[in-house]
Amino acid sequence: MKQLTWLGIARLGLVQASLGAVVVLTTSVMNRVMVVELALPAILPGVLIAWHYLVQILRPRLGHGSDAGGRRTPWILGGMAVLAAGGVLASLSVAVMAESPVLGVILAVVAFSLVGIGVGASGTSLLVLLARRTDPARRPAAATLVWLMMFAGFVVTSITASHFLDPFSLTRLVEVTIAVATTALVLTGFAVWGMEGPAEPVPAEVAQGSFGAALRQVWAEPHSRRFALFVFFAMLAYSAQELILDPFAGSVFGFTPGQSTQLSGLQHGGALAGMLLVAAASLVGARSGTRFGAMRFWTVGGCVASGLAALVLAGGGLIGQGFPLKAAVVLLGVANGSFAVSAIGAMMQMVSRGARSREGVRMGMWGAAQAVAFGLGGVAATGLSDIARTLLPDSAQAYAVVFAAQAVLFLVAAGLAVQVFSPSERRPGAQTNNGAVLAPSGGA
Repeated sequence: MKQLTWLGIARLGLVQASLGAVVVLTTSVMNRVMVVELALPAILPGVLIAWHYLVQILRPRLGHGSDAGGRRTPWILGGMAVLAAGGVLASLSVAVMAESPVLGVILAVVAFSLVGIGVGASGTSLLVLLARRTDPARRPAAATLVWLMMFAGFVVTSITASHFLDPFSLTRLVEVTIAVATTALVLTGFAVWGMEGPAEPVPAEVAQGSFGAALRQVWAEPHSRRFALFVFFAMLAYSAQELILDPFAGSVFGFTPGQSTQLSGLQHGGALAGMLLVAAASLVGARSGTRFGAMRFWTVGGCVASGLAALVLAGGGLIGQGFPLKAAVVLLGVANGSFAVSAIGAMMQMVSRGARSREGVRMGMWGAAQAVAFGLGGVAATGLSDIARTLLPDSAQAYAVVFAAQAVLFLVAAGLAVQVFSPSERRPGAQTNNGAVLAPSGGA
């Protein structure tokens, strides 16, 4: 199979940007409209967003469908069509809520279900196609490029939508969503056109086998199971900080809403720097043959560094005024970005290792672990902070408990990553590249 050029990788990255464009409207813009313009309880969009993550537990089943068919493109396009329909229905449900809250909520549940299914189908098959068509030495940098394009989709859509949504009306919200969803679908069609070629031969046991058998087969692979557990714990810790960092800065350090928003920007900027650092190191490491570019180095090291950064924030809250909070948050972002993108690169490296023609199920299982962790992380962190504030005398101590728990999760994830990349896990005939274990050239 011919390997992708950087231009081809960027083309497939347009799919990730399109996913981000539709998702940001449903999880950010419509979230705000429900709470502010419609004065509905904040828990409503929170539950809907958590639901769209929970629905992605179907990722392994969706991946099995692409395995059985031997092609990823139909699942990428079909998933994007479902996502686009879900996004438009979500905007319509918000408009209906203004007149009939009950009917609107029912439509919203259906809409966010479609959003989760669409993201799962398109995103899982995209990563498998990208992994199969990208040279192993380029996969970490390719993962960075694709994820940066997803963030670009967030940013461009947010800026463009904010321009066309003013003066705001529910009708305008629906119109803007239709425009974004249509654009995303067209870009996805352009991105995948001619990228895959004809269907590859599929073993009979895969084409005709049941999903249950496929999932049991993949779960029985020690490296696949351990990697799924690693992804779950790492992303649970990663997502836990998203909803507590701003309240922490406000209640402990007295930051204003504007200052805490700036703090979030510094964190995301640090994460971007961490991603670029991994991409550069992986390319240099591949050319020089040094371990500095290895996925094991950045995945394990990024988790350990994230855990230490969380402990620094826990201690910083106890110190209070005078603690360099901004610098600590930047360091946390760099550590988070480095482990997150290296983990995606490791997914792409390892997806072909194991039972033949099970890449979709394998990637789907890891994606489901990530989605469930994201859905639980915010709820667990905010719930723990509420309990700690009730039991402890001040907010600084309460948040110290939460950040310490986050650090423990990161260190557990690092331990699991060490096992995943352990030489003892290599099967006969396997070879390594950039610290990840790959299937023999004949395996799929």
